[in-house]
Amino acid sequence: MKRRAALLFIPLSLISLLSQAADAPPRPKVLGIAHMAFYVSDLAKAREFWIDLLGYQEVFNLKQKDSDQVRIAFMKINDYQYIELFAEKPRADRMLNHISFHTENAQAMRDYLAAKGIKVPEKVGKGQTGNKNYNITDPDGNIVEIVEYQPDSWTAREKGKFLPDTRISEHIPHVGVLIGSVEAAKNFYGNILGFQEIWRGGGSATKPLSWINMRVPDGPDYLEFMLHGPTPEPDKYGSKNHLALTVADCDKAIAILKTRPAYKDFKIEDVKVGVNRKKQVNLFDADGTRVELMEPTTIDGKPTPPSTALPPIK
Repeated sequence: MKRRAALLFIPLSLISLLSQAADAPPRPKVLGIAHMAFYVSDLAKAREFWIDLLGYQEVFNLKQKDSDQVRIAFMKINDYQYIELFAEKPRADRMLNHISFHTENAQAMRDYLAAKGIKVPEKVGKGQTGNKNYNITDPDGNIVEIVEYQPDSWTAREKGKFLPDTRISEHIPHVGVLIGSVEAAKNFYGNILGFQEIWRGGGSATKPLSWINMRVPDGPDYLEFMLHGPTPEPDKYGSKNHLALTVADCDKAIAILKTRPAYKDFKIEDVKVGVNRKKQVNLFDADGTRVELMEPTTIDGKPTPPSTALPPIK
């Protein structure tokens, strides 16, 4: 009798799971990259990199509690994308603080993620800059902030402002973060958040795959899985956890940067053609964090076939 009950229990459990999946709310749109946030050891030096070299403006900042010292400085790329600089001690030796994507509805996304088994806050709050936001964590421990821009936020207040002609780029096309397990990351970003794989790069018959590009479901921006086997040494994090800035012509962009006095103060590599056959050049801030200037198309306008290499073994 007990055995018969156990056999009946299994299909009933499956029915329950299917029912829960059917009852899950629909996923709201994920529209693109909102910002990338880094710890900086010297805020003045970080400002020199983003303002004096790359030509952006600090649109607003947040102070430390009971102090006039700046805790977070916000550099504006465009009306929807920012760089956040945290003048704090880094977490776990990584200069990456978090990455962020903006959605059409933060509450609906919170409810959807909860139904999918992702740990989410009890309620959606508003950040100090006035936008709805909260954090989730991917399988590799990367903090992912979900943002819904609000009409009464500081972001909306400064719409159309702080967009100088000195900006070396007007768009962040992708951000890259360290990823260990491809399977776990693809389940989190792909199956749950709806990101779609668009390309694989690096590796060979004898070397493992280097990265996977995953595009947001409702926009052009993408996340780059920076794959690794054994966890890299901390001094390698900055080149892996990175962001890209679109430029029409890398050679012209570097020529512009060379006219700025701050050019001599930072590590800037030569322009090269990347594995994806797009021209690019790497720049590094004072903490070794990499910013990649990249042209939007390949050198001949033809698509580059994706890599067939296998992912690294952890």
